[in-house]
Amino acid sequence: MDAGHSLPTTMTHPQLIVPVLLAGGSGTRLWPLSREQYPKQFLSLLHQGSLFQDTAQRSAQIDEAATPIVVGSQMHRFVIAEQLEQAGLRGATVLLEPEARNTAPAAAAVAHHVAEEYGPEAILFLMPADHAIEDHAAFMRAVNSAIAAAAQGFIVTFGVRPTRPETGYGYIKVGSRLGTIGAYAVESFVEKPSAERAQAYLDAGDHFWNGGMFLFRASRFLAELRRLEPETYSRAQDAVQKARRDSRFIELDAKSFRSCRNVSIDYAVMEKTDHMALVPLDAGWDDVGSWTFLERLPADDDRGNRFEGDVVFDDADGNLAYSSGRLIAMVGVTDHVVVETADAVLVAPKSRAQDVKGIVQKLRRARRSEADAHRRVYRPWGFYESIAAGERFQVKRILVKPGHKLSLQMHYHRAEHWVVVKGTARVTCDEKTFLITEDQSTYIPLSKLHRLENPGRVPLELIEVQSGAYLGEDDIVRMSDVYGRTEPAKTDAGGA
Repeated sequence: MDAGHSLPTTMTHPQLIVPVLLAGGSGTRLWPLSREQYPKQFLSLLHQGSLFQDTAQRSAQIDEAATPIVVGSQMHRFVIAEQLEQAGLRGATVLLEPEARNTAPAAAAVAHHVAEEYGPEAILFLMPADHAIEDHAAFMRAVNSAIAAAAQGFIVTFGVRPTRPETGYGYIKVGSRLGTIGAYAVESFVEKPSAERAQAYLDAGDHFWNGGMFLFRASRFLAELRRLEPETYSRAQDAVQKARRDSRFIELDAKSFRSCRNVSIDYAVMEKTDHMALVPLDAGWDDVGSWTFLERLPADDDRGNRFEGDVVFDDADGNLAYSSGRLIAMVGVTDHVVVETADAVLVAPKSRAQDVKGIVQKLRRARRSEADAHRRVYRPWGFYESIAAGERFQVKRILVKPGHKLSLQMHYHRAEHWVVVKGTARVTCDEKTFLITEDQSTYIPLSKLHRLENPGRVPLELIEVQSGAYLGEDDIVRMSDVYGRTEPAKTDAGGA
């Protein structure tokens, strides 16, 4: 593959850069901490903010950048909105995918949207929202080089300088330098190599890890997409044109988007185009793709162990441990990963850390809730978490944020008892609306319309006891909802 021509030595930046945060991943290799309903991009793994928030804040530092666009899942729409607000990034556009169809349809849809909203010459910067960058100054230097290349019609990828013979990444081989700004022609994409080939690539110095970030003009990418993937081009365009829009979200048309081919942007366009260029990135990049990301942290003792949370080692070497609450004690263990959460514990050799997704697949086949959801499940009004469950009963803790309310709904198969432990609740039950405060309770009979609200200025916390013949979370009939939800979510709390 050849980029086709050399870059001029002088460049001018275009007027508008549109950062695009790809936030639809599931992060199964970081199970049990990362799960489908709250995947790794929304977790605080390395800093106080989440990976998603870190990515959003990096995008805000780009000169001449528009407010970012987020491409994410319907399932995560309120998590996205809340994390953007927490990061101080109000006004971002959120494009919602009805289902995951890989990165090519996502890139196609957002490119069509940008071309319509900002013009075809606007430059998009596609960034996975679950990566880590440590050296922000080096990152910005690479971005500026990429912008200059994209202004000349190149589709630019960022190649991460390898630091080890990694077999879990794709590689990109580069050719001649293009001009004087630090971009290179791309000769070939290489799939995940053997350890021997990876070492050879590292020694040769002409291969880079594929960092999965791309920067290009909307017009250039759409022209190549139309030539190489015409059906994806047209169906993604339909998904944008038929999208449902409100003040917070753009919901891509489900029928059109689901008909797009499930293919990555690399396979669909990048490996076939003649307009590819690479800008090296040496900025402390990590895709946080497995639990071995903990190795980027300094060792916590003189035997090479690294950990987060409450962990004790005795006669143990080279281990990685992550505790979300309970004590982990490791004795006589070498080169293992141990991860603890409230409802699951992972133990694996470091050499098998990439294989954790196989456990998730087994759990899903067994219909285990631990595959997709934590005990604590976040909702736009707050969260709920499971405390106990048995035959014909279930107990949950519910927190409602100040000024928020759950949907007006009913259940056919269960009754509910609510006990307030903090704050004040406004309860609607059939024709009655009333207040209950700390240490007070109320009963919601079977099939009665009900709603829970927090009219106060402090979080409302209560214990909910469900009882009945069927306690499945699909036993919810919503009558009205301030968040625009019309269908029951698979793991909504009673009264969600």
